[in-house]
Amino acid sequence: MKVLITGGCGFIGSALVRHLIAKTDWSVVNVDKLTYAAVPSSLPADIDASTRYRFARLDIADTPAIEALLSETQPDAIMHLAAESHVDRSIDGAAPFIDTNVVGTSRLLDAALGYWRDLSDGRREAFRFLHVSTDEVFGSLGLVGRFRETTAYAPRSPYAASKAASDHLARAWGHTFGLPVIVTNCTNNYGPYQHPEKLIPLMIIRGLVGEELPVYGSGANVRDWLHVDDHVAGLLAALEHGKAGGTYCFGGNAELANLAVVEAICDRLDERAPPLTGVETRRSLIAFKTDRPGHDQRYAMDTRHSKKALGWTPTRDFRAGLTETIDWYLANEAWWRPVLADGATDRRGLRQAGA
Repeated sequence: MKVLITGGCGFIGSALVRHLIAKTDWSVVNVDKLTYAAVPSSLPADIDASTRYRFARLDIADTPAIEALLSETQPDAIMHLAAESHVDRSIDGAAPFIDTNVVGTSRLLDAALGYWRDLSDGRREAFRFLHVSTDEVFGSLGLVGRFRETTAYAPRSPYAASKAASDHLARAWGHTFGLPVIVTNCTNNYGPYQHPEKLIPLMIIRGLVGEELPVYGSGANVRDWLHVDDHVAGLLAALEHGKAGGTYCFGGNAELANLAVVEAICDRLDERAPPLTGVETRRSLIAFKTDRPGHDQRYAMDTRHSKKALGWTPTRDFRAGLTETIDWYLANEAWWRPVLADGATDRRGLRQAGA
């Protein structure tokens, strides 16, 4: 099996690449533009040295280059993870999200369609285009209920709108042209190698060095947390066992308010990291800030269809996974320290709100 993965130097993409090279005999072609969120060091040197791995620094919107790479490498599947993904950045400026998530996806679909049409009958039947998306396309939940594969789309941020558009494009290429597309939607991921702009690594790093821990509003917004390794297992299950035209939802069954997550990080850092001078507990670093514009109240995912159709279910307990993640960041400052040069831990999502 040979797969072409877009965004393979990002958080989820790199976890997928690491798993495929370490745990399977598959070959991987990693296509990544290497924007700020791509961290090539997320892929250890032994992966670069593998004869089953190839890296191509390309923009998915560069149709001729992608067409040439597909023709040369002849993948059996495309796993499309490349995306601008930080909601706060999309509030500050939506253009990169439209360029990559919408325009880039449409051009990648065009290139994939031309490639797929030229495959032999057997390979054309087996080929899959796996489009990886988010639960944020469904909007915001109230106190009860869960998103599922049939939930109507109601995106509320520029990021979510761009991902919703890309989902619709992928399905349209499947319905209109017959491209064998599979769409997956996941809840908030966490784990090693996550970019420090995201909530969990942001709070770990700030808490480690004793900086203020900014929490939007009252911290009551609820998210469902999915370990990235469980997500990778779901993506591979969808690729191998999912039906063309199918949609599969992945969640961690770990709903927690943002404040509860931050407090848990503080408590574990107090237990596992060096003490801070003049700070009795890291919870005292929490500072409530003006809420993000359009901040969705709650996300949660119904994963029963994925369990029934794919045999997939999350295996990682959130609190144990959080502790393991904290330990990883404590032990891998050499990975995350260089990433901070971009101002990754600065608060974003305010400029368009006039704050």
